[in-house]
Amino acid sequence: MELLDVLRDISQRLNTAGVPSPSVDAERLASHVLGIPRGEVLARAHRGGELDAHHLEALEALVVRREKREPLQHLTGNAPFLSFEVSVGPGVFVPRPETESMALRAIDQAQTLAVGEHGLRVLDLCAGSGVLGIAIAREVPHAQVTAVEVSPEAFGYLEINSQALAPENTLVKEDLGSFGAQSLDDSFDLVVANPPYVPKDLVPNDPEVADFDPPLALFGGDDGLDVVREILGFAPSILRPGGVIMIEHSNLQGESVKALLHEAGFRAISIEQDLVGRDRFTQGFLP
Repeated sequence: MELLDVLRDISQRLNTAGVPSPSVDAERLASHVLGIPRGEVLARAHRGGELDAHHLEALEALVVRREKREPLQHLTGNAPFLSFEVSVGPGVFVPRPETESMALRAIDQAQTLAVGEHGLRVLDLCAGSGVLGIAIAREVPHAQVTAVEVSPEAFGYLEINSQALAPENTLVKEDLGSFGAQSLDDSFDLVVANPPYVPKDLVPNDPEVADFDPPLALFGGDDGLDVVREILGFAPSILRPGGVIMIEHSNLQGESVKALLHEAGFRAISIEQDLVGRDRFTQGFLP
């Protein structure tokens, strides 16, 4: 069967199923099954290339799952982030492009922060798949990155991804309360966190999120900010004077997070936007 016809058929089916980017998903699924880059899939399709029965069967099985709105990243087993890819699957939050804006700003901060007597120390809280800590470690080789994650399922992916992409990172499997209680010296220069921030009564619109992302990584109490408050309960104790904290949140929570940072003692607080101009994270400096 001609590959171009297969891609068109899959795109139509995914569009009917409500998938936001049906053509791209069709191409990426074909890329995964064929083991070739997406660009080569398109080139092969427009050259009149065909798909054999074995590959067609494997592709069909994935398309059926995508029609049920199982995340594309679960089907391929990986998710792109900046210049690298991480392994993902059930039990770990799939990294979003929106988080790349905070990663880029964190890299900039890490590159400009003065190095203390213990070197440049970075803390990634609610690390999930590890993308923030990995991104910083790859771009700032002198940074000593510690990543903290409590979920056993997510921690498994954190280990896999860190070993492959940033093997020097220190990984801690612990809840935030326990970690904060044991880490009371002002030895970190930069703290980044992408905590759960969805209010508990808010049902996400996208089935990929509502049905497949782990609730532990999504919901943050009545207003979505319980975990942010927990982080800010100990962050001033573990940051050195002049240190920076960055916390991701929804586009509706910027002012609330800014107020929480101010209450916790942070100053020069700013609400920052993601790559499409929506409020996405807030940063502050410890005097």
